[in-house]
Amino acid sequence: MTSTQPAVPSTTVFADRAEAGRRLSHRLGWLRGQDVVVLGLPRGGVPVAFEVATALGLPLDVIVVRKLGLPFQPELAMGAVGEGGYRVLDTELVRRAQVTPRELDSVERHARRVLQDQVTRFRRGRPPVDLTGRTVVIVDDGVATGATARVAAQVARHLGAGRVLLGVPVAPAQVADGLEGFDQVVCLATPQPLVAVGVHYRDFSPTSDDEVVVLLDTARRRARDRSPGPGPDCDLEVVVPVGGPGGLGLGGHLHLPEAPAGIVVFAHGSGSSRHSPRNQFVASVLHEAGMGTLLMDLLAVTEEGVRSRVFDIDLLAQRLLVARRWVAGRPEAAGVAVGFFGASTGAAAALVAAATPGSQVAAVVSRGGRPDLAAGRLRDVRAPTLLIVGGEDHEVLELNRQALGELRCSRQLSVVPGATHLFEEPGTLAEAALLARDWFVHHLDRGDGEVQEGSTP
Repeated sequence: MTSTQPAVPSTTVFADRAEAGRRLSHRLGWLRGQDVVVLGLPRGGVPVAFEVATALGLPLDVIVVRKLGLPFQPELAMGAVGEGGYRVLDTELVRRAQVTPRELDSVERHARRVLQDQVTRFRRGRPPVDLTGRTVVIVDDGVATGATARVAAQVARHLGAGRVLLGVPVAPAQVADGLEGFDQVVCLATPQPLVAVGVHYRDFSPTSDDEVVVLLDTARRRARDRSPGPGPDCDLEVVVPVGGPGGLGLGGHLHLPEAPAGIVVFAHGSGSSRHSPRNQFVASVLHEAGMGTLLMDLLAVTEEGVRSRVFDIDLLAQRLLVARRWVAGRPEAAGVAVGFFGASTGAAAALVAAATPGSQVAAVVSRGGRPDLAAGRLRDVRAPTLLIVGGEDHEVLELNRQALGELRCSRQLSVVPGATHLFEEPGTLAEAALLARDWFVHHLDRGDGEVQEGSTP
C-alpha cells in the first residue's frame, strides 16, 4: 500500500462535505479519463464522493456495509457484512465474548435486513455499477479507526475490483499510513491525535437518505448527457456574469428540461453554496415536476469569508435579480416564469429581490428563512410567497409568523412538524420539498390574495 501525504495542514477545516470533496478531487485528478468507479460510503461519504466523481467525470455509486455489533455491546464490532453476501468476522473476539451461534445469526440477519433496505432505498431498483477488473476509489468524509473502510475495501474486491484506493479529507496519521486492504490511500489532512472527524468541518450536519438518493440520481443523469451545449433537458455548469470589479462571474448549475413549466433560482443561506445537498434535493423534486432550476453561488470564493458580504442582503438580492434576467434571457427559457427559493439568509435576499420594483419574480418560497433580515421591504413584495418553517425551530418560526403579518402579497406559512432549522429529521426535508413544488406549480404564473397559516399533515 502507498500513502499520499497531506498537501494541507493537519488542522485544516473544511466548510462542508462538498468543499472537502472538491479539494479531494484535485488530489485525485490523475484518475481522470481512466476506468475508475467512485464509491461513497453512506451517508456522509456520498456528498464527498459526489464532488470527486463530478469533477473527474467518473461514475458514482455507493458501497454499503453494516457492522455486526456484539449482542451486549452493539457499538463494538465483531465483524461486518456487505453486498453480494460478503461477511468478515473477528472469530477471536467472538470466542472471547462467548457469542453463541444463535446470537451471531440473529445479529447478522438484522444487519442484512438493514443493509438490503439501504441498498433498495439508495439504488431504487437500479443495478450496482459493475466493478469487475476496474479501479475503485472508496470515499468517506473522514476516517477515525479505519474499520469501516477496511471492510468496504474487502467488499469491493469481493465484487471484482482490480485496484482499490481510499480517498478521505481527514484521518489520523497512523491510520492513513497503515490502513490495510488498499493499494493507495489519499488523505488531505492527518491530525495527530484526531479528536473527531466533525471537528474538521464547519458544517458537519447529518446527511439524510433523501440527500444520498438525490446525489446518486444527479450523478447518473449527468453521466447520461455530458454535452456542455444547451438543448432539450440541458444540465450543465454555467458562469453567471454579475458585473462589478473585473467583471465578476459566479458559478452555477443550470437544469432546463424541454419546455420547462417554470424556472426556480436558488438563494443559498450563509455558509452554503450551489453544492448544498439539501438544495440539490429540493431541486430534484422540482425537476420531477417539469421545472428548471439554477443553483448558483451568490458570493465569489474571495467573498465567502467576509462577514459584511455574507450578510449584505441588498447585494445578494441584486445578484439574484441579475441571475433572474440572465436565465430568463436564454433561448430555452423564453417566456417562462421565474421564481426564487431561499434558505436562511438567502430567503431574506429572495424577499428583498421580489420587493424590488420591476423584479418580475413570479413566486417565492422560503425554507427556514430569516425574513427579519428583509425588514422594511416585506410590504413591497408582490410575488406569492410561501414560508416553510420547522415546528421545532421555535425562534425562526416566530420570526416567520411576524413576517406573515407584514406581507401584503398572497402568502402562506406552512409548519413541518418535528423539523428543526436544517430539516435533518427523517422525512422533513422531503415534506418541505413537496410543499415548495406544489407552491411553484400553482403560483408561478398566478396568485391570489388569501392569507393562510397551516401545518403539514
